[in-house]
Amino acid sequence: MNKKTETWSIVMVVHDEAEMLERNLPLFLTQVCDRQVDVVVVDDASTDNTQEVLKRLKAENPQLYSTFIPQGPYNPLRHRLALSIGVKAAKGEWIVLADILLPPRSDQALEGLAATADDAYGCEVVAAYSGRKSTNVTPYYRTWNTMEDCASILRKVERRSRLGHRGRWFKRRRGLYDAVATPRNRVHDLLHYFDEDLRGSRLLAVRLKALFC
Repeated sequence: MNKKTETWSIVMVVHDEAEMLERNLPLFLTQVCDRQVDVVVVDDASTDNTQEVLKRLKAENPQLYSTFIPQGPYNPLRHRLALSIGVKAAKGEWIVLADILLPPRSDQALEGLAATADDAYGCEVVAAYSGRKSTNVTPYYRTWNTMEDCASILRKVERRSRLGHRGRWFKRRRGLYDAVATPRNRVHDLLHYFDEDLRGSRLLAVRLKALFC
């Protein structure tokens, strides 16, 4: 495939994050990249004005798509389900799993992911990491040739608590990296590691490995 006609899709899930969408989603929508780019936002039963924000931004950005999943019974794998729905709606040959709370720090971030994937032709995963406390806007990119090689690093090793559906507190875990990309035919293998319940010695082992890799 001609790289100029290849599409990269950025997929993210939001819940009651209208303010973050207003602030950060334009940073995803204005990426400078030599590929075609679309952005898919999955609204996970938001009760704020998320839908209004998305409607306005979609009118201004034809490459932006959104979908909605209704509130349902508690499901520890709900975030993985929402991402799977977003992937289904995406058009890209490559899928970038992103977080609205971790926006790209430069308009070249997606181009960096794509160029890194090109340089490591045949890789199955490419990730970007900039370090939230760093003032450097140039991300560090890393690739893995097989999904198994990166499994322990991509498992959720960082946690942040937030108010969930029906007022329930839950812990949402995210990985070490700002964004993770993989070819479309491998994305469901990658999603297997999202929301994996790691505890005790297994969680400690993953955190230690992340420190030295």
